[in-house]
Amino acid sequence: MIVVTGAAGFIGSVLVSRLNKENFKDIILVDDFSKTEKASNLENKIFTAKVDRKDFFTWLNDNHKFVQFIFHIGARTNTTEFDKSIFDELNFTYSQKVWNACVEFGLPLIYASSAATYGEGEFGYDDDESIIHKLKPLNPYGESKNNFDIWALQQNEKPYFWAGLKFFNVFGPNEYHKARMASVVFHAFNQIKATGKMKLFRSHKEGYGDGEQKRDFIYVKDLVDVLYFLMHHRKDSGIYNLGTGQARTFNDLVNATYSAMKIKPDVSFIDTPIDIRDKYQYFTEAKMDKLRTIGYSKPFSSLEDAINDYVNNFLSSNSRL
Repeated sequence: MIVVTGAAGFIGSVLVSRLNKENFKDIILVDDFSKTEKASNLENKIFTAKVDRKDFFTWLNDNHKFVQFIFHIGARTNTTEFDKSIFDELNFTYSQKVWNACVEFGLPLIYASSAATYGEGEFGYDDDESIIHKLKPLNPYGESKNNFDIWALQQNEKPYFWAGLKFFNVFGPNEYHKARMASVVFHAFNQIKATGKMKLFRSHKEGYGDGEQKRDFIYVKDLVDVLYFLMHHRKDSGIYNLGTGQARTFNDLVNATYSAMKIKPDVSFIDTPIDIRDKYQYFTEAKMDKLRTIGYSKPFSSLEDAINDYVNNFLSSNSRL
């Protein structure tokens, strides 16, 4: 029996799909299932039961003997939310309870951290655990993820295998419900489909041209490949980056989207909204040596190949994984 928290969400539901593909069907889905906008992500999935996130620890106390692995993917991921108490409850305190339960019941754990922990990248994008306490995230979401990473490293009692994964800019099928927080690829497709045009944020930082802001964009299919690898690896516990290791510009991303849609590019620029302007990352690029060193050798999809697959096999038909 495998537990996936955040199972109705973007990454969680794609992970469930991947587990089903590998013939894992005894899966417990944990989430807030009252949010009907995510319900379509679970269509055609095979699983044993749904457990509301508020009931999960009672359920686990009664059923831990049957559980083999926990993927803790659920979190509040809104980078424009500035109510710290929400993140304290859903990202930090809830994750502590998951960790402590895994320690108590002897269960292996993978949890989602975030590249938002790196802030402006003053200390680089290296998953060296000795610098984690120095990082300066730019928003409460990033702070909640970094605070939990710090807390996890400080614990004397740890699950016999655990991995915290710093997800970089993830995009791909099953993000339809994410609204403003959906990927730039998702928004680009919809803007281009509706108007033929695409608006990107103007640069407000010296040294970066408009649209030349760079991020490490990773396709969700590649991300869950790593999760699946680590589920079987079960050694070399620690905190790992999970990106491609290659930063690409937003101009690259939009041009690849136009190319996949077979439409001539028509890009313009607008000011970055005031509420996120001083919290905006202009560059992220995962240092991926650590994951490679423990034996993960599969190449990551190029931005162009990933966008072509996403656009033509999912977005164009409103399909899900």
